[in-house]
Amino acid sequence: MWQHVSDERDEQMIHVEILTAESPLVSMDVDSVVATTIDGQVAILHGHMPFVAVLQPGELVLRLSRGDLYYSISGGFLRVSAIGVSVLADACEYAEAIDVERAEQARRRAEALLAEGKPGVDLVAGEAALRRALARLHVADRHRVRTQPRAMRMERATLHRDHADI
Repeated sequence: MWQHVSDERDEQMIHVEILTAESPLVSMDVDSVVATTIDGQVAILHGHMPFVAVLQPGELVLRLSRGDLYYSISGGFLRVSAIGVSVLADACEYAEAIDVERAEQARRRAEALLAEGKPGVDLVAGEAALRRALARLHVADRHRVRTQPRAMRMERATLHRDHADI
């Protein structure tokens, strides 16, 4: 889903583009960008110092005066330059488009793979798959209209807390 929003540009806005290997996803002016890097969360405003960072699976927030847009990023790179912010994502999903059941299945598969502990099992790949699934579930839980019973949401919150060190 390609999003190109053309608002009257405020001088304090910053241009952001989100690109994946498959296609460009977003090109718009925003008030700020909040991303999860391997060094922690960063917030980028107009005039930010240029830098490049490695993104880890997590949340990407585009802040606008009319409301925030939330995305789940599976990893990639963030580049801040004088002309804007480029997000080169391995995969990116808008919060409302996340298939929660599929993400839940991915989480269960990754946990089962890690729990088996069989020789020859790629633990790094299993942990990465678990991080991606948890990131998708976290973004979906925080930014979607909740239609699930409270008990299921509490179970997910516990899973996020239990896997925080992965």
